[in-house]
Amino acid sequence: MTDLTIMPENYESIRTGIVELLKAARSAAARNVNSIMTATYWEIGRRIVTLEQGGEHRAEYGEQLIEQLAGDLTRQFGRGFGRANLRQMRAFYLAWPEVQIRQTVSGEFATINDINAIGVISSTAPILASRFALPWSAYVRLLSIKRPEARSFYETEALRSGWSVRQLDRQIGSQFYERIALSLNKAAMLQKAETAEPGDTIMPEEAIKDPFVLEFLDLKDEYSESDLEQALIQHLTDFLLELGDDFAFVGRQRRLRIDDNWFRIDLVFFHRRLRCLLLADLKTSKFSYADAGQMHFYLNYAREHWMKSGENPPVGLILCAEKGAAEAHYSLDNLPNKILAAEYQTILPNEKLIAAELERSRHKLEQRRLNDASKK
Repeated sequence: MTDLTIMPENYESIRTGIVELLKAARSAAARNVNSIMTATYWEIGRRIVTLEQGGEHRAEYGEQLIEQLAGDLTRQFGRGFGRANLRQMRAFYLAWPEVQIRQTVSGEFATINDINAIGVISSTAPILASRFALPWSAYVRLLSIKRPEARSFYETEALRSGWSVRQLDRQIGSQFYERIALSLNKAAMLQKAETAEPGDTIMPEEAIKDPFVLEFLDLKDEYSESDLEQALIQHLTDFLLELGDDFAFVGRQRRLRIDDNWFRIDLVFFHRRLRCLLLADLKTSKFSYADAGQMHFYLNYAREHWMKSGENPPVGLILCAEKGAAEAHYSLDNLPNKILAAEYQTILPNEKLIAAELERSRHKLEQRRLNDASKK
C-alpha cells in the first residue's frame, strides 16, 4: 500500500486536477467522434440525393441506388449501412440541407456544396462542433418529428439548454412543444425544462457505447447493466450449454434496432433438435405481462430477420431474477400450431430446473460479493 505520508502537501489538488483533465478529455473525445460521424452521415445523405437527382426515374433509381450502396457498404464496413440507415442519412440531409462549417481560424464560413467538401469535414474535428453540436442519436430522434417547426423548436431548445439525448427524448415524448404553445407562462416552462432529471446525464463512456457510435467505428457491441447481471448471464450460459449438446451458443447482448429504438437480447442459442433459435432475456425484477409482450416483440423480429430457411420459429425464455422469487417462462405463443408447441415443451429444459439454477447462481454470486466486501 502506498505511504501517503511522503506525498506532497498539494497532492490532492494535483490528483483532482488530473481527474478533471481526464474527464474533460473523454467528454471532448466523445463529442468529436459524434461530430465527425454526424458530418459524415450528412455528406453521405447529400451525395445520395445528388446521385438520385441525376436519375431518369428518380423514385425507382433512388431505391436501386440505396439497395446497391447498402450491400456494398455493409460488406466493406460492417453494420450501420443498411437500407434503413442510408434512407435516414438521406432524410438528414433533406431536413438540414444548408450546413455551414467554420473552415478558417479567422472565423469565415463555407457552405458545403461541393462533392469534394468532405475534405473540410475530415481536416479537423473541433470545427465540426460549431454546426453539429448535437450527437447523431439526437438528430435521429429529431427526424422522427414530422412538423418542421416543431423539429426546429426541439433542436433550438436542446442546444440552448444543453439537453442530453435522454432529456430530448423525454421532452418530445411529453409533447413539450404542444404544451408550451398552450401555456400562458412560456418563460417558466422553458426555464423548468433546463433542469435535468436524475438519469438524464450521459457519461462519456456511455456516449462512446452508443449503438450508433459502435456501428460507425465497427466495434464489438457488448455491455452489462451491473456486475451481478453480467455474472448471472455467464452462469446461465454455462448451465444451458451443460444440459447437453442440443444448445449451440450464438451470441450475447444481441442488438436489434426497430425504428429509432435499440433493444438488446441477453442470450441467443440455437437448439439443434428443435431446429430453432432460443432467445433468453434476463430481468432483475418480478415477471410482468410487459416482459411477455417485449419477448413476443423480440420473437417476431427474430422470425422475420434472423430465422433461416428450414428452421422452426424461435422460442423465448424469460428469466426473472428477483431476490427470493426466481422464475423462468417459455414464450411459445408465436408457434404456428399446438403440435409444434407440445413438441417444444417436451424437448426444452424444465422451467423449474432453470429457475432453481438461476436462484442458486444468484445466491452464490451475492455471497461471493459479500465475502469480497468483508475482506476490504
